[in-house]
Amino acid sequence: MSRTVVELFYDVISPYSWLGFEVLCRYQHIWNIDLRFRPAFLGGIMQQTGNKPPAMLPKRAEYLLKDIKRMAKYYQVPVKISRDDFQRIFRTSSLAAMRFITAIDMTKPEYLEPLSREFWIRFWSQHEDISQPENILTVARQAGLSSELSQKVLEMISSPTVKDRLRETTDEAMKYGAFGMPAVVAHYNGEPHLFFGSDRLELLGSVIGEKWLGPAPSAKL
Repeated sequence: MSRTVVELFYDVISPYSWLGFEVLCRYQHIWNIDLRFRPAFLGGIMQQTGNKPPAMLPKRAEYLLKDIKRMAKYYQVPVKISRDDFQRIFRTSSLAAMRFITAIDMTKPEYLEPLSREFWIRFWSQHEDISQPENILTVARQAGLSSELSQKVLEMISSPTVKDRLRETTDEAMKYGAFGMPAVVAHYNGEPHLFFGSDRLELLGSVIGEKWLGPAPSAKL
């Protein structure tokens, strides 16, 4: 029986992307799926689709704080968020980080999962910057990359090849209908099925004929 290809388009600036990422990492060992990580740029999607950050609406921002805290507890992912984080997000660009992750995907994809996770941990658990070169190198070391490899990849982020790859992946997400992140695309019965957000994973399982077993069926963080 062939495995269902499930693509996860994500940006490490997005806490909901982290939630979806961790749960899909767990389910890739349970469901008959081929999980593919697709680092993309949320800022580009927001700009091109005309979408706005949910925290710009005060009442929605108030709800978002409660929602992320509840989901973090339910999914057992150490997202830590406060009202101050909204301004922190607005001040931070994830472009360099996502180019670095893209460069790793192109050269050393075995580091893609731990590297992405370390960016989320640094930004969403430790509340540290991820936009400056020195911060990116720190994240890379935490993910197990050697200093030599980290420096080489950092130099790649200004190359047209890496920039084009990130742009193409972002455009591909929008072609599937993405307007934010995470965007999960399941290729089932010959067609793509888009699921937006980290709270549609039970529905994803239903569509592809798999059973939802809870937020942490095999491992806890």
